[in-house]
Amino acid sequence: MKKYTIMVLLLLGCFCACHSQTVANFSNHFINQTMRIDYYHVGDQKEEFITIDKIYRQGTWAGNPNHLLDTFNLGRYQIKVYEKDSQTLIFSKGFDSYFGEYKTTTPAASGIKRTYHETALIPYPKRKIKFVIEKRDRQNRLHPIFETVIAPRGIEINREPLSGDVKVFEILKNGAPHNKVDVAFIAEGYTRAEEGKFKKRLETAAENFFKIEPYKTNKDKFNIYGVFKPSQESGCDEPGHGIYRNTAVHSSFNALGSPRYLLTEGNKELRDIAAHAPYDTLLIMVNSKRYGGGGLYNSFCVFTAGSTHQQYLLVHEFGHSFTGLADEYYSSSVAYNEFYPRGIEPLEANITALLDPAEIKWKHLLSKGIEIPTKWKKTVYEKKSMQYQVTRRKLNKEIARLKRRGGPEEEIAKLKEEAERRSRENIQQTGAFLNKSSLSGKVGAFEGAGYTAKGLYRPMLNCIMFSRGIQPYCKVCRAAVARVIEFYTD
Repeated sequence: MKKYTIMVLLLLGCFCACHSQTVANFSNHFINQTMRIDYYHVGDQKEEFITIDKIYRQGTWAGNPNHLLDTFNLGRYQIKVYEKDSQTLIFSKGFDSYFGEYKTTTPAASGIKRTYHETALIPYPKRKIKFVIEKRDRQNRLHPIFETVIAPRGIEINREPLSGDVKVFEILKNGAPHNKVDVAFIAEGYTRAEEGKFKKRLETAAENFFKIEPYKTNKDKFNIYGVFKPSQESGCDEPGHGIYRNTAVHSSFNALGSPRYLLTEGNKELRDIAAHAPYDTLLIMVNSKRYGGGGLYNSFCVFTAGSTHQQYLLVHEFGHSFTGLADEYYSSSVAYNEFYPRGIEPLEANITALLDPAEIKWKHLLSKGIEIPTKWKKTVYEKKSMQYQVTRRKLNKEIARLKRRGGPEEEIAKLKEEAERRSRENIQQTGAFLNKSSLSGKVGAFEGAGYTAKGLYRPMLNCIMFSRGIQPYCKVCRAAVARVIEFYTD
């Protein structure tokens, strides 16, 4: 009995010691400012390297001082910050990046190396730190790929004032940054003469954002900022259309070769502009009527504010960047190869490989008596969807061809109108098909998710992460978003 008691005490002691190493007290380790660590991420599918660019001391730390350690276990990468002398873990955060997605493409698989600029934001440390970046292997285990020691008082820390010619609009202010979700909308492709246009679209975007749950009932937990730096030209780059514009953060369609995928490789410019406001998350609002967007977890999201689908784009892409939600659709073409390795359970809250049906990750939300996996009219849906995808690709290809060749504007406008009409019809038909099902509103495990028709499952028939249109998050996605809001505001 004594041996057993001693063993229990030893185990408890070890647990307490480990736990104390991961519970960081903000005022003991940090001051209320931001350390911005810019670095280059270089490599291909097999190799990757990190090199530091610059380190900055900047404005107020926007994060929650009570939640310094990552609790979500999401993202292909994670930053970890240790106090150098004590080796205490004092900050961590998971994230995805442009480079992380590039690694899954055919060029990366064939050994073509590329360089991407990335940023890590941490509260400003009082003492020397060890800064570590870890990446996941194919089994989703984290391994260090880079570490360096940073002295917060070192002469290499850039302390220069922020650049001018940037305006910040407070659209919604509910309190101090530490216990609110601070969202910064960055103007992209708006000239000085279009400042009013940006502000009007910003107000519309914020209004549409808070129409969707769980943002609607948590509106008092958000601060919304608009950050405006004029671009030299309107719009953004559209390489497939032969269009290139000189803009504030250099956003571009055809990211990773996908025509509608809209991202930016101008991370340094983005962070220089965003630094004028405290932010937990960034949205790049692009001055374009064309349908397009993209979102990278805990990095940024991009959407076109002039598109007729701007509300969908905003909420869908924000689901990626803020909560790390997966795409649930699988019939549209993407640039990735085996984005989710077979036989491995995805980390994202809203898709599963269903490796253990009895322990499905959203089992607490399952509808009573639901069959797992849940049979649905998948073949009928796929036939309808594939027909539309063929039509859409054909129209978009012809529009791109005419634009590159300087074709007649009247003909281009007619094709755009036809593409938009087909899009509206598809949204209406898809919604009607899914909503009339007896399984509509039920939580189960529906095959077809994460760009894969077989072997991956989503929680409900429909969700804003599955199909286009003004519709809600499914119950699983909504719960995941609510958890992240609580993390920033509790």
